Amino acid sequence: MKRFICLSILIYFIACFLGPDITAFQSGESEELFFSSNQAYKQGRFQEAIDGYEQLLRSGHKYGTLYYNLGNAYFRLDQLGRAILNYERARLLMPGDADLNFNINYARDKTLDAVSESPNLVSMTFFWLKDLSLDKLLKIFAFLNLLFWTVLLIRLFFKFEFTYYASIVSLILWIIAGTSFGLKYYQLNTDNRAVILKQEVKILAGPDINDTVLFNLHAGTIVHRERSEDGWSLISLPDKKRGWVRAEAIESVVIKK
Repeated sequence: MKRFICLSILIYFIACFLGPDITAFQSGESEELFFSSNQAYKQGRFQEAIDGYEQLLRSGHKYGTLYYNLGNAYFRLDQLGRAILNYERARLLMPGDADLNFNINYARDKTLDAVSESPNLVSMTFFWLKDLSLDKLLKIFAFLNLLFWTVLLIRLFFKFEFTYYASIVSLILWIIAGTSFGLKYYQLNTDNRAVILKQEVKILAGPDINDTVLFNLHAGTIVHRERSEDGWSLISLPDKKRGWVRAEAIESVVIKK
């Protein structure tokens, strides 16, 4: 029992320090670049702001705020595809942000293709997953893990009725939190969404420029990339439409490590 308590405490503190603060840059130079990029955006120099944000991202600062600001700058330059791409990347890191969700919905209203995902049983049952990041779920799970084993330890010495019910409640919460974390982790690792970047692309019946054109898609449309081969990607839509598109015309929402 003591070993489980110690392990729970260790997991909790690891979870607390796992996710760095979104503005905690590792150097004064990075902080200065972030500030100057924000100033450039406020003054209408959007391309300069984009260059600064992307430099920070390339240097390893994968913060939701950076993707959000980058999406705003691209939106100001009417690059709808890249704006939605970066908004969606920001939402992976800070899904509950009200301003971000408003901007995503506003930008998606500007797209020419009416494509929407239907909620499945998992997303309706675990409805809170869309508003919590993986990092927050890990912290919640770590805290409830610590709470559960602490309650069990207390019950070993104090056989009061309330400790029995407390252990049952903490166990249920622990299972829900652990399941939520596992589902969120699975969702992120199986997320094959990609965004159309070009103003208009032809979706073909096969991976050849001379194949039959099935339909057209436009910038900002979110598709699912099934597989890639020889510079082409097979994509699908929620309404079961499928086809091939040049790989450079789309970019994945999740950045694979």
